Amino acid sequence: MAETGASALPAIPPPATPCTPRTPDSRSPLARAERFVWLNARVLEQRLFAYHFRGGDPGPVETALDAYRNEDGGYGHALDPDLRGPVSQPLHTARALCVLDAVGRCGGQRAERVCRYLTSASTADGALPLVRAGGEAAPVAPFLPVVADPPGELLATGPVVGLLHRNEVWHAWLFRATDFCWQAAESLESSRPDEIEAAVAFLDTAPDRPRAQAAADRLGRLVRERRLAVLDPDDLRASPASPGRARGEHRFPHEYARDPRSLARAWFTDAEMARSLDFLAAEQEDDGGWPVRRPRWAPAPVLEARGRVTIEALRTLRAHGRPLG
Repeated sequence: MAETGASALPAIPPPATPCTPRTPDSRSPLARAERFVWLNARVLEQRLFAYHFRGGDPGPVETALDAYRNEDGGYGHALDPDLRGPVSQPLHTARALCVLDAVGRCGGQRAERVCRYLTSASTADGALPLVRAGGEAAPVAPFLPVVADPPGELLATGPVVGLLHRNEVWHAWLFRATDFCWQAAESLESSRPDEIEAAVAFLDTAPDRPRAQAAADRLGRLVRERRLAVLDPDDLRASPASPGRARGEHRFPHEYARDPRSLARAWFTDAEMARSLDFLAAEQEDDGGWPVRRPRWAPAPVLEARGRVTIEALRTLRAHGRPLG
């Protein structure tokens, strides 16, 4: 007679040995990053990854970006993950220009729409604030100031003006904004690395090349004199965190010069840049993505930012001739 009840159930196999050693991931950095992107990144970053590393078409990138565009010509909807909510903001719009520039579509009516928004968002001196007042109900990262009458900032204006000059976009807004960037870059005495990065983003494509070279040379001396770049990643504890940043947050040569053609590349020796790139390559984490090295204030912004940071790391390594596999 056949057995019935619990005794008829098949025997449960014993669990796998818990001490089985973990097999190291032998896939290439690019393959590991691709898995991370498809598992974790937003559609926009997935499309960007396909464009940059798998021969993808720019059309789907622009389609994904359109989901963040507002009727005023600006961009919102947490395109920059640290600014939540639908309201157009300069930082979102700067990120949109970066995307359009990356796929060769930063011109024509797209640029005209963006410049109309930039005109409406500017301060009295023609510059862009970091965060515009309005839409205060939407959460904002605590390290981004929200004030009623925000001043114009090089941090917001420099990268935008630089991208528009790179793409030979001419608009009335650019004239005053360019003058603002020149004045800010040439008088910068701050020890804030993010402002220096914004200045470099402007100077790398500013129309007056001799003037840009002179301004960049001065900033390079400032970076080295004030130790605003970690030149020995093996001794991070000996390098103070940059002012305004949390302990453990540092700037590295590759962050100032993400492309070897940048004016900032001359600030560092070949050996210093090689060590910096070695550090960047080693930062790839077990899941294939790169970390976000800034304060973590909510789970979603960090995860969303990691997709962008991962693509930026891969592009930086490739630009400097590092193999990705």
